Amino acid sequence: MIPGQKENHPTFRRSFLFAIQGFRTALRTERNIKVMLGGGVFALFMGIILRFQPLEWAIVILCCGVVVAAELLNTAVETVVDLVSPEYHPLAGRAKDIAAGAVWSLCLIVAIVGLIVFFNAFLRLI
Repeated sequence: MIPGQKENHPTFRRSFLFAIQGFRTALRTERNIKVMLGGGVFALFMGIILRFQPLEWAIVILCCGVVVAAELLNTAVETVVDLVSPEYHPLAGRAKDIAAGAVWSLCLIVAIVGLIVFFNAFLRLI
C-alpha cells in the first residue's frame, strides 16, 4: 500500500487493529516475546514488593516496553528475511543475527538499569 492513497488507506481504527493482530501473532508464534513479557511481569511484581517510587515505575515500565518493542522489530526483520530468502544465504543470516544482536545489546543495558533501580529500591527498604 502506498502511503497517501485515500481509497485503500486503512482508517486509524483499522491500523490499530492491525497492530493488535501483529502483537497477538507474535505472542502466539514467538517464544522470545513470551520470555520478555514474563520478565516484564516479574519486574512489575517485584516493583510492588519493593514499593517503587513513581520514577522507578516509569523507568521499569519504559524498559519493559522498549525490550518488547525491540523483540517485535526483530521478529519482523526475521520474517521479512525468511520471505525474501527462503533458502539459506549468508547475508540473510547476517541480517537476522544483527537484528538479534540489537535486542541482546538492549537487554544488557536494560538489565544494568534494572539492577540499579532494584538495588536502590531494596536499600530503601532496609
